[in-house]
Amino acid sequence: MATIKVKQTKSRINCPKDQKRTLDALGLKKMNQVVEHEASPAILGMVNKVKHLVSVVE
Repeated sequence: MATIKVKQTKSRINCPKDQKRTLDALGLKKMNQVVEHEASPAILGMVNKVKHLVSVVE
């Protein structure tokens, strides 16, 4: 499966708790942090949920 790189581009301040937990599940704790994941449906769903806070590089 392909891998994707997910970068947090906006702050998590004033976000709902479920979005903060999603960022934690993706491994994003700080601004401009980049993590690499397999492009599985679960990961893509999490990225879609916080798409306004992250950017994706394939």
